[in-house]
Amino acid sequence: MKKNIIILIIIVFTTTIVTAQTDTVKYWKTDGRVGFNFAQGYLSNWAAGGTSSLNTQGYLQYKANYAKENAKWDNSFDFLLGYSIFGDEKPMKTDDRLELNSLYGLKITDKLFSSLAFSFKTQTNDGFDYKVDSTTPISKLFSPAYVTLGIGAEWSPNKIFSVNIAPFTARGTFVIDQALADKGAYGVRPAKFDSNGVKIEDGQNFRFEFGGKLLAKINMDIAKNVNFQSKFELFSDYLKNPQNVDVDWQNQFTMKINSWLNASIMAQLIYDDDINITDKDGKTGPRTQFKEMFSLGLSYILK
Repeated sequence: MKKNIIILIIIVFTTTIVTAQTDTVKYWKTDGRVGFNFAQGYLSNWAAGGTSSLNTQGYLQYKANYAKENAKWDNSFDFLLGYSIFGDEKPMKTDDRLELNSLYGLKITDKLFSSLAFSFKTQTNDGFDYKVDSTTPISKLFSPAYVTLGIGAEWSPNKIFSVNIAPFTARGTFVIDQALADKGAYGVRPAKFDSNGVKIEDGQNFRFEFGGKLLAKINMDIAKNVNFQSKFELFSDYLKNPQNVDVDWQNQFTMKINSWLNASIMAQLIYDDDINITDKDGKTGPRTQFKEMFSLGLSYILK
């Protein structure tokens, strides 16, 4: 199953790139960036205390957008992986994202398009709750993975801002790892056990939702060599608790120092009432998730 999904993703992305290279060049615009960010601190016999640390983050971002007459096809691929090492401890994962987005649109007016939007999201490496232990994964490759396909309309008043509203959106949540599926992780149905604690039915590996999705994007230069990007995503499941709207809000400031050196600040807020998180008091339930990272590193522009 995992192998088939990986092959499908590779085929979709490769087909996009090959098409971009074989079609008339003037209809395609491609750009991307690959980079490596890091922060490091070393302590030896430091009286005030502390520990040496190393924070690393690698990323790849690529876009291939097509426009011809009344049609457009926008594609983006994002991969990010980060780890921190404190003293002699094992590396701790701080960031992990693999995301593919594709939108096909037909022009209705100069600024409005009918749209068919596809997205795929997952992570690549095992994730852990390091406050508990670093041996029992709470996430894995394709556990979870989210696939959405929606029909709607996109409004693009300028090159800076766009919003896509898809009132007919199907979303599938995959939890391929059976141990996580048996726990009911990420909203799938958990396993069933008899009175002796013996499993009599596996937890489900897939959960289907049908609802409405809104995706708003901003990409603008707010000052010389300072770029701001924001992606705000909402999803409501018509089939179960439609009032509980899922939120995913990503923001990033990138400050270009020179052609190969940059600094960035990233913040992400997530709320999904199907994801249960245990707090410091041992209470389990949906929680607002927040992540912030500052990084300085090397980058190379892809064309």
